[in-house]
Amino acid sequence: MGIHEKIEAFHLDVLKEAGNIGAGNAATALSQLLNKKIDIEVPSVRLVDFEEAKNLAGREETVVAATFLRITGEAPGSMFIIFQQEEAEELAHTLTGKTVTITKDATDEMTISALQELGNILAGSYLSAISQFLAIPMQPSVPSLAVDMAGALLDTGLVQASLANDHVIVIDTVMKEADKNENVSTGQLFLLPDPEAFKRIFQALGVEL
Repeated sequence: MGIHEKIEAFHLDVLKEAGNIGAGNAATALSQLLNKKIDIEVPSVRLVDFEEAKNLAGREETVVAATFLRITGEAPGSMFIIFQQEEAEELAHTLTGKTVTITKDATDEMTISALQELGNILAGSYLSAISQFLAIPMQPSVPSLAVDMAGALLDTGLVQASLANDHVIVIDTVMKEADKNENVSTGQLFLLPDPEAFKRIFQALGVEL
């Protein structure tokens, strides 16, 4: 029996609850950084196969901005925080006050720095909450930003994850300004634990592998 067949809704609900706590902490940090009220929610946490993960990020040729970081500690792995091009440009505008164009070949340093800082806040907040819930020390590395086609970016990260299994933990994220109805962005966090870490995380959730 594969791991996806052993996972039940309440296992993912634990990660969702941890994700919402992390989202709250990230929203507080961003609100202070921007001097405006930011709300962040986690509507769902899913376990998906590699092909579905690629579809969530966009078509193979879709240009995305992806913050990548390694996770260290007792459950090492990798994480991608992915926003499609228009959403990344809207986020960059919110963070810097500048109207920017994000492309594969040309993205200015201020925009890169702002999106890296956003990734740092999001990843640090989510991992801290998950770490506390599961009682597994997990820390993010300094993030790096890449702008490329979704297929190419995910293929790079999924090669290493495939050593563990063929599934990815996806944390959906919705971000908006509190006084506005429309979302600033929707994005996904792709959590790719290393082989033994994947087992450790789900055993902490009560799933015996």
